Amino acid sequence: MTLKEIAKEAGVSISTVSRVINNNDTRAASKEVQERLWEIVRRTGYVPNTSARELKMKGANSPLISHSIACLFARAEDSKSDLFFSSLARSIEQEAFKRNYILKYSFTAIDIHHPNILRLITDNHVDGVAILGRCSKQTLSALKRYFKCVAYTGLNLLDAKYDQIISDGYQAALTAMDYLINLGHSRIGYIGETTYENRYTGYCSALNTSGLPFKKEYVVNVPLSSEGGYCGAKKLIDRSVDVSALFCCNDVTAIGAMRAIQETGRIIPDDISIISIDDIDTAQYLSPMLTTIHMPVEEMGQMTAKILIDRIEGGHCLPVVINLPYYLANRESCRPYSPSYNLSTLK
Repeated sequence: MTLKEIAKEAGVSISTVSRVINNNDTRAASKEVQERLWEIVRRTGYVPNTSARELKMKGANSPLISHSIACLFARAEDSKSDLFFSSLARSIEQEAFKRNYILKYSFTAIDIHHPNILRLITDNHVDGVAILGRCSKQTLSALKRYFKCVAYTGLNLLDAKYDQIISDGYQAALTAMDYLINLGHSRIGYIGETTYENRYTGYCSALNTSGLPFKKEYVVNVPLSSEGGYCGAKKLIDRSVDVSALFCCNDVTAIGAMRAIQETGRIIPDDISIISIDDIDTAQYLSPMLTTIHMPVEEMGQMTAKILIDRIEGGHCLPVVINLPYYLANRESCRPYSPSYNLSTLK
């Protein structure tokens, strides 16, 4: 497979293919075209030009070895349903490709517990696996049996002896909550997962540190999805709780919650403030633009690929933990507390 053949199959110019594949230029094409090009790379096993140049320098008798990795989507049903983790996987793939590794396939935590699918995974050998998002101890044990080199990336630090590249969701939640509290909000609702979730722990810790009471009726345990956020906000509205602000576990959940609230005819942030975590691309194009904690997804993906490949190639033996910084993306969905409105008036 050549660049010319990839360009022909994708219906784009050779220069576009080169800029996306060899130079990682995200401005060279739309996201849809980029995804199409990387899908062709994965399917055909195309290796970058650097590999061909290295082979030429070493001589024709030197074998060209194409290394490969896989991605496990531990928190998503597939590779596209969660925008944060799909962006993370794309960053891993692009960084690995620069180092002559291809992303051979992706799979989910559900797949690894299905005997037939697991057989297909283990029969298609890869040199290492990147885990995207926290997973159960059962899944981690299964991975340990089948894969020698594993690196984890996400917002929750795992109790496991793996290389881990994180941006601390607990501290990010504290930052989000402190921002709302400093705006004068004392009745803050929570929408998201609560079990083994450090963003929920951060929510509870922030309330405790600020001397604010924890109220069970302010909390809704829902999946991290737009549907989960929508249903979660609906439940809070039906409970007639008097919260003046909402902390959503991630942006996708916040998007669903915003829709549910806006359907009541109320205005964000005039009637209620909303903050979340991730800062996916969509966040800045919402109305209002979503105030959120920016997690360094691009850097997390790049570092995960680097650390995983370094382990594959014997560069280190002891587990490595890297914690990357985040920041508050202050936009339009929060405002100082006003006693005039709260969620109980939105029903």
